[in-house]
Amino acid sequence: MSETLPAKGQAVVVKHTGSHYLLSRLPEWNLFPAVLRGKVRLKGSTATNPVAVGDVVDYAYEEEMSVIEAVHPRKNYIIRRSANLSREAHIIAANLDHAYLIVTMAYPETKLAFVDRFLVTCEAYGVPVTIVINKRDLYDSELEELSAAFRDIYEAAGYEILEVSAITGEGVDALRGRLKGKVSLFSGTSGVGKSSLIKAMDPSLDYIRTAEISQAHLQGRHTTTFYEMYPLATGGFIIDSPGIRGFGLVDFKKEELSTYFPEMLKVMDDCRFKPCTHTHEPGCAVKAAVDEGAISPDRYYSYLGMLEEENKYR
Repeated sequence: MSETLPAKGQAVVVKHTGSHYLLSRLPEWNLFPAVLRGKVRLKGSTATNPVAVGDVVDYAYEEEMSVIEAVHPRKNYIIRRSANLSREAHIIAANLDHAYLIVTMAYPETKLAFVDRFLVTCEAYGVPVTIVINKRDLYDSELEELSAAFRDIYEAAGYEILEVSAITGEGVDALRGRLKGKVSLFSGTSGVGKSSLIKAMDPSLDYIRTAEISQAHLQGRHTTTFYEMYPLATGGFIIDSPGIRGFGLVDFKKEELSTYFPEMLKVMDDCRFKPCTHTHEPGCAVKAAVDEGAISPDRYYSYLGMLEEENKYR
């Protein structure tokens, strides 16, 4: 235990590696290890990890090791269900000022279903989110069209879109400026270039590993093993996360799901029936907006897929 640290106090979880944690008393960056006291559990939580990166915790120094004794209430968090209809859920990170969903149009292609599930989770748990399209340097005319179509869908839904290249530096300065003084999460599927983008924003973080894309499957190889927070030289902290292959929803009521689609929320008060599932009811304003082109059919089909997914879990 560092002599500069009190034997008891509050700190933030900056890394989680199985049963062990690294803590720091932010905004100071003075890391020290800790373990979790067995009795610490979060009431009502279905997550496999009772403590997540970004959590504010109480610790005490006991027998040459700091012990996490309690977890403070979270202002927000992002949680996902494991793939293959597993009932296990995992909290990605907590107490975020902003989340950045990193996507790519190709090499690999980020599926819209994944994007929509991530965005719905951010809406449900109170995390501001921006979509960042990476690998702008790879664009040809076909990818330009794909990017324009993607932007049309999500800007119409109310989301901010940034386009960047970790290779050429395009858009990196603007993104870096947004992170100053904040706790930000970078997330996305494997291979979209999260770690490369972080290193482009702060070259001093040269210990973050990157890897080539698997040409056999056009998917990224996992380079980040654990969720981990890093201090940025320009101020603020960034959480890098392992590439995610699936993003299942957790603890959603099907009658509330549409409220997490901003474009549906704008029109659903005009539905004839309340509540309305926006599937079969006559006089549905959401279905009418889809028919009129005001709501993207792709987003609507994602919504229907999530409803079906919830039925499988029940």
